[in-house]
Amino acid sequence: MSAIGAVSSCSFLRSSVWLLKPRMQKMSSFGLHTAARCAAKDYYEVLVLGGGAGGIAMSARMKRKVGAGNVAVVEPSKTHYYQPLWTLVGGGAKQLAASARPMGSVMPKGVEWIKSQVTALDPDKNCVWLENDIKVSYKYLIIALGISLHYEKIKGLPEGFNHPKIGSNYSVQTVEKTWRALHDFKEGNAIFTFPNTPVKCAGAPQKIMYLSDEYLRKTGKRSKANIMFNTSLGVIFGVKKYADALLEVIKDRNLTVNYKRNLIEVRADKQEAVFENLDKPGVTEVYQYEMLHVTPPMGPPPVLLNSPVSDGSGWVDVDKETLQHKKYANVFGIGDCTNLPTSKTAAAVAAQSGVLDKTISLVMKNELPVKKYDGYTSCPLVTGYNKVILAEFDYNAQPLETFPIDQSKERATMYHMKADMMPLLYWNALLK
Repeated sequence: MSAIGAVSSCSFLRSSVWLLKPRMQKMSSFGLHTAARCAAKDYYEVLVLGGGAGGIAMSARMKRKVGAGNVAVVEPSKTHYYQPLWTLVGGGAKQLAASARPMGSVMPKGVEWIKSQVTALDPDKNCVWLENDIKVSYKYLIIALGISLHYEKIKGLPEGFNHPKIGSNYSVQTVEKTWRALHDFKEGNAIFTFPNTPVKCAGAPQKIMYLSDEYLRKTGKRSKANIMFNTSLGVIFGVKKYADALLEVIKDRNLTVNYKRNLIEVRADKQEAVFENLDKPGVTEVYQYEMLHVTPPMGPPPVLLNSPVSDGSGWVDVDKETLQHKKYANVFGIGDCTNLPTSKTAAAVAAQSGVLDKTISLVMKNELPVKKYDGYTSCPLVTGYNKVILAEFDYNAQPLETFPIDQSKERATMYHMKADMMPLLYWNALLK
C-alpha cells in the first residue's frame, strides 16, 4: 500500500464538526505544559511513547479518562511540527515557521512530558527503559513513535545536502533547500524520487513535482526544464480513480514518469543521481540534474527493531481493526510506527485516534473492543498552487469520499482546505 498515501488531512473532513465543537467547550482544561523533565515518577496509568500527532492526540484523550498526573508522554524533541505543510514550504507557498510550535504548547495540561528517549521496551514486565537507565512502568502503553528517515542509506547523503540544487521536503533541515533549488533553477533535469521502502506522506514526492512545474511555467523557465518522477513503484498511485486523474495531469503537463527506478547514490559535487533499475538487477542509470528532490528510505524507529512489540519487519504488531497489540492486551499502537496496511499519514492518525479511544475505554472495563477502523485515510494531492485532487480511501484502496462531488477533479476549494483549514483543525482540534 505504499503507493497510496499523502501528506495531510483526513477524517478531519468527516470529523471536523464533532472535533471542534466539544473541544472548544473544553478548551479551559488545556493549557501550556512546559515542565519537561526526565520522569516525575516511575509509574503512570497510561504511558505514551512519542509526541507526534498520534501521541499528543491520545494523551489528551487518556487524560480525560484517567485524570491529570496519570498520563505521561515520552518525547525528546523541543518542537512539534505539522509536517503536511512542508510540501508547500518546499514549493515556496508557506513559511517553515508556520509549521512549528513549541512542544510544551501542544502538551495537554495535566499530562507529564518526559523529555527523554525510549531505549527499550519490556512489555512482559509492563515497563520501558529511557536514557540514563531510567525505568518507567505503566498499566497501559500507547506506542506512537512515528517513522525514521534514512538518508544515509543513499550513498553520498546526507553530506550531499551541503551542496546546492538538492533538497528534501521530509526534513526540517532540508525542506527550505528544496525551495532554494527550485527558485534558482536555470535549465536541465528536475528529478523527483520515491524510495523502495514504506514512506509517510506517500503523495508528497509527486506533489512537489507539480508545484515545481507550475512555478517554472510562471517564471518562464518551463521550456528549459525536463521534469521527471523516478519512482520505485510500478504505479503512480494505489487507487485507480485518482491514479487515472494524475496520469492525465502528467500527460497534459508533459511530465516524465520512470517506474521501478530507485535512487541509490547522489554525487552532489557533479550534480549526478544514480538509480537502480528494479526490473533489471545490477543495472544502474546516471542522470544529470539541475534540481533534485530526494524522498529518503524510511523504516521503523531503531528501538522497535527486534522488540517484543514488533513484527518481523520492526513495525508495532497491532490488530488492524482495533489497534490493540496482537499479543499484549494492554499495549496499543497508532500512526506511522504500526503495521496497519494503510497510508502513513496525519489523515490516518486522525481516523485511528477515535477508534483507539473506544478500544482502550472497553479494555479498561475488561470488555472486548467493538469499534473497527476501516483503514480510512485521505490525501490532498496538490497539483498546483491553487489545485488539489482530494483522495479518500480505505484498506481495500476503494474511494471513501466525503463530498457529493467528483473528488478526482482538481479544485481550488480543496487546495484552500489543505493549505488553510487543515492546519487550523490540526492545532485546535486533533491535538486536543
